[in-house]
Amino acid sequence: MRTLTTTQDLAAFCDAAASAPYVTLDTEFLRERTYYAKLCLVQMALPGDEGEAVLIDPLSEGLSLEPLFELFRNRDVVKVFHAARQDLEIFFTEGKVFPEPLFDTQVAAMVCGFGEQVGYETLVRKIAKANLDKTSRFTDWSRRPLTDAQKTYALADVTHLRMIYEHLAAELERTGRAKWLHEELGVLTDPETYIVRPSEAWQRIKTRTQSGRFLAVVRELARFREAYAQSRNIPRNRVFKDDALLELASSKPTGVADLSRARLLLREARRGEIAEGIVAAVTAAMEVPPEEYPQVDRSNQKMQVNPALADLLRVLLKAKSEQAGVAQKLIATAADLDAIAGGRRDVPALRGWRKEVFGNDALRLCAGEIALAARGNDVIVVTMAE
Repeated sequence: MRTLTTTQDLAAFCDAAASAPYVTLDTEFLRERTYYAKLCLVQMALPGDEGEAVLIDPLSEGLSLEPLFELFRNRDVVKVFHAARQDLEIFFTEGKVFPEPLFDTQVAAMVCGFGEQVGYETLVRKIAKANLDKTSRFTDWSRRPLTDAQKTYALADVTHLRMIYEHLAAELERTGRAKWLHEELGVLTDPETYIVRPSEAWQRIKTRTQSGRFLAVVRELARFREAYAQSRNIPRNRVFKDDALLELASSKPTGVADLSRARLLLREARRGEIAEGIVAAVTAAMEVPPEEYPQVDRSNQKMQVNPALADLLRVLLKAKSEQAGVAQKLIATAADLDAIAGGRRDVPALRGWRKEVFGNDALRLCAGEIALAARGNDVIVVTMAE
């Protein structure tokens, strides 16, 4: 169990990896006490049962991850992850780089019919015919030295991944679905997926009130909280929680003294920079003219959804997903089906490979060009006679 602790050793390993067709990777990190994830460990393995697997310690003094980022830029080597989203967010934050080309075995498994958001442990059991020891999963990965149990657990996340990748890649090639995976991974390698703008943070706040003035206060409070959390690298809930934000939007404090009456605000937020930021945010919101109030997306509220058609689309989706061997939620969500039944045509289920598998027939069903019928245990598509 070799651990790389110097830039020189990392560069040497990455030089060797540059001649491999693929490498498998995983990370261990902490996020409970920070806004941005703290990278604590990177695991890598070269192809083959005898391919070397190593641990990279990013907490080692003086170690630079630039050799790894250079490997990420090498398009001759496929970088294989399982459930890569959080890993990619870390690398984008650390080095403004994405590993390309990318292969995510969780997404590939859904395309290959293993179900929705299939876990790594399940794939290890079904494909690699092995079992994982998960006892070290929730340990503190920032503490040094790492135990042998932690190292063994960490390496297992990339050694079994080699067989899983080769199996899924072969299945995608056999079924001609490699382009499906490529479409799905486009979102994961889009910087917009990971950029959080304070000005847009209010859109994640769940509120039943749609008053323009109220939403203006919510927007300014959420903007302040997000910017403060980012600048201090602390979780946004450590500034104040959503329920406290909504309480403040209702009470609209005009001075720091008013914060003493807030029931849900943390004690630390009733004084100092946070308290001053809250008051400044509320003051700014109260000065926003009505024409600049934030607007809630009401397009779904205006939709006239035909419930019978939505139910038929659900039956069609089930039939098509079973026929294609693809998880239903990967093809279309319940919201997609309602949107299609309501007349919208800008949903993901009507684009790319989803349109081939489901969307074309969904549109034909909406237009009355096809019907659904039962044949034994199967649902079949019947073309309507003109």
